[in-house]
Amino acid sequence: MKQLRIPAVYMRGGTSKGVFFLAHDLPSDPAARDRLLLRVIGSPDRYGKHTDGMGGATSSTSKVVILSKSEREGCDVDYRFGQVAIDAPVIDWSGNCGNLSAAVGPCALGMGLVEGPADGVATVRIWQANIEKVIVNHVPMRGGEVQELGDFELDGVAFPAAEVKVEFLDPAADEEGGDGSGGGAMFPTGNRIDVLDVPGVGRIEATLINAGNPTIFVDAASLGLRGTELQGDVNGDKDLLKRAEAVRALGAVAMGLVATPQEATDKRPHTPKLAFVAKPAAYTASDGKKIETGAIDLLARIFSMGVLHHAMTGTGAVAIAAAAAIPGTIVSRVAPAGADGRIRFGHPSGSLNVGAEAREEGGQWTVSKVMMSRSARRLMEGWVRVPGEQRPGER
Repeated sequence: MKQLRIPAVYMRGGTSKGVFFLAHDLPSDPAARDRLLLRVIGSPDRYGKHTDGMGGATSSTSKVVILSKSEREGCDVDYRFGQVAIDAPVIDWSGNCGNLSAAVGPCALGMGLVEGPADGVATVRIWQANIEKVIVNHVPMRGGEVQELGDFELDGVAFPAAEVKVEFLDPAADEEGGDGSGGGAMFPTGNRIDVLDVPGVGRIEATLINAGNPTIFVDAASLGLRGTELQGDVNGDKDLLKRAEAVRALGAVAMGLVATPQEATDKRPHTPKLAFVAKPAAYTASDGKKIETGAIDLLARIFSMGVLHHAMTGTGAVAIAAAAAIPGTIVSRVAPAGADGRIRFGHPSGSLNVGAEAREEGGQWTVSKVMMSRSARRLMEGWVRVPGEQRPGER
């Protein structure tokens, strides 16, 4: 069997990284495409290491992106995101990666899908095909190339880089229709707080919101947590992870995303996300940095692919900004957004400042934009080598 040789770029975007492809370099048949991409990442890996692939054996590093020049009016590039399971032959295309969204503009410019100025800032309008929303990247350019190096520091990333400003336009689902990922309205149940009766857990208050990605917010205390936890405090506790997944799976049913909790666990592990929040408290981040109570408005943590995320997903930050801006949600009850729509929250790797433009008209809230800053960098470009057609798990 000969190996295939496929053009690809290995990119970091925010606190995630993934393998980026042009659509025309991949099989047109979705099943064949997914088998190939699973093998690129090295999934499924029964050892949980991704030793024989490009994945990093974490939810933040087991990702694929497909780009193409957009034919949609007002957009420059189409972007499809796949979250790859580590130990199962599953790629979940149901949602977006907000962190890798910051790498789409730089990658598209580097691939020649989009033209930018020789010097200044390139504005790249991106159609996010998973959730059918527009994302805008403001990418610094210098000497005709993307400026990737700089002094912008992002908690959760060890080295500074150039700042990429990201705008998520109209990130919350429309009241009159779906958002491409199911669930319909911004609040699919019609409530800003619901009570979920979770088997083995009990009754839990939750905000179920479609913003960035479908997201479930609960108070940290409802899971027996403080909100200051790091990965080491959570990811070794199998009972806690089981309870969290039970909440997430039942929330997925309540949001109309799946028919049963088991379907959420088996077929839709990427979305909805489950996040927990608490009032500010001092803690030590994963790199040893002290986060003081007065430096943040909110504590926030999020689960991704069954475990606690090492920082905060980009779409989680979008959902936090939207929920903080709307009165009556779990998030705004703990920490309403400021007059400028911005909120500072602490996550396991540090803190993040994010803002939302929200308004109320006729009793209905809309979120027109969420803004944040990330960074992105090409780690490698060339070709990935993949064994020819092979079923996942075959040896």
